Amino acid sequence: MSTVRTLRTDVIVVGAGIAGMSAALHASGRRVVMLTKAGVGAGGASPLAQGGVAVAMGPTDSPEAHAADTVAAGTGLCHDEVVRAVTNEGPARIAELVEWGALFDRRPDGALDLGREGAHSLDRVAHATGDATGVELVRTLASAIMRSSRVEIIEHHIVVDLLFERGRVVGVVAIGRDGRPLLVTAATVILATGGIGQIYSHTTNPVEATGDGLALAAGVGARSAELEFVQFHPTALDGPDRPMALLTEALRGEGAVLVDDRGERFMHMEHAMADLAPRDVVARAIAVRRRLGRRVFLDASGLGSLSRRFPTVVDLCARQGLDPSQDLLPVSPAAHYHMGGVVTDLEGRTSVPGLRACGETAFTGMHGANRLASNSLLEALVVGARCGEDLARMSLQIPVAVSEVQSHSDFPWADSPWLDDGGNQQAAYDLRVIMEAGAGVERTQGSLTIAHEQLAELRRVVAPQPGELAHMMRVAALILRAAEARTESRGAHFRADVPWSSPCWLQDLVFEGDRLIPPHVVQPAAAVG
Repeated sequence: MSTVRTLRTDVIVVGAGIAGMSAALHASGRRVVMLTKAGVGAGGASPLAQGGVAVAMGPTDSPEAHAADTVAAGTGLCHDEVVRAVTNEGPARIAELVEWGALFDRRPDGALDLGREGAHSLDRVAHATGDATGVELVRTLASAIMRSSRVEIIEHHIVVDLLFERGRVVGVVAIGRDGRPLLVTAATVILATGGIGQIYSHTTNPVEATGDGLALAAGVGARSAELEFVQFHPTALDGPDRPMALLTEALRGEGAVLVDDRGERFMHMEHAMADLAPRDVVARAIAVRRRLGRRVFLDASGLGSLSRRFPTVVDLCARQGLDPSQDLLPVSPAAHYHMGGVVTDLEGRTSVPGLRACGETAFTGMHGANRLASNSLLEALVVGARCGEDLARMSLQIPVAVSEVQSHSDFPWADSPWLDDGGNQQAAYDLRVIMEAGAGVERTQGSLTIAHEQLAELRRVVAPQPGELAHMMRVAALILRAAEARTESRGAHFRADVPWSSPCWLQDLVFEGDRLIPPHVVQPAAAVG
């Protein structure tokens, strides 16, 4: 049995993406332990972000206009006060990044070079190195983290359990790649583990995106909401890569168009904004054609050379033998972003004392049923910073010492890899197939029922030890239940058997742990984490 290592600190941040690093940096005066499955700056979805950060900094733009576009894309479920706060604070967070050394692309006059993406009414997407915005933001924040003497980084560890004592979260149990367990206690745990895309066969999400934060929060009874809303990016490069390479929406913002295998454009028949329609509309239009045996392509040949504006896209295409300035690029929808998550306020507080969340793991109400393009990095920056600043202001007291925590000296799973043995790999593959077929771009009661039954059988046959596969199975079950409960179509949740929206469903679907709360009895809960 492996020796249990122990640590004690003020704040634990689980995850090292933009949200988690922002929270750690702004928690001034606090000792922070940052646990990450990959290396800082090397894993997660943040470095993969191509398009940029949506922010109202153009000469004719305003936070009010940005908020209006956000609410329109969210199809009735955005929380207005959250949208106003995030869009208003966005410019200050961009200015802060610039002070820390972030190099955004600029026009000859020195102003930000702002692009446009789907469902935006104005050019407001700030980008860096053309289409490598995530890389630049991660570089900037990681450099600041590395310079901080307050932050201890522990890489290549997965958190498999939250320590829960006296009605609050007091720490985490983690396992390293070497199988050694680690127990860390703290006054506050911040979940910033990213999304859930790896429960689908087709996804742009990195291998780390296995829903860890959502699963851990459910395990201690935290509230979560809107889990049925999984955004499928319409233009993932349809090739052998897994995860799938993303073809940023900014390409269509610059004039690239979607065509079918006869070379005909079709988005003008689907939406007034044509190729720049909201993501759910474009993804369904492509999915329908693919289901009928047609192929769909992104045609960027009219844009000329893309090497300066879209060097990442050019490189990704070159790896598959394609030249976007000449070739049609085959595309497919792929799971990209989870609008649902652990319910939090604007400071990241959850319904469980001692537990916070930010970034894609959290549900603030910002995105509603369909996230507006490039609002994810914005929310991560704003809420991550607010979370850290709030902790810096508070009087933190670590509620228990390591020695007082209920014994975790016996770790039966301590020598198990995360997802490395053949049985787990096959089970993860089967899970992804189930979710793709049952709760993909389109769902029906029939497809969801079949997926429920198949998942139950998989869980019966494969009883995973704590870790990634267990997290994936828990999250998949929650998403299926939420998708079944919302008997309408709205935003990214499209029920082909009820393809209309209903005013009766202008409300959040909320879970408490694994229990779905009937919508008519949900009451706003004061965030206490």
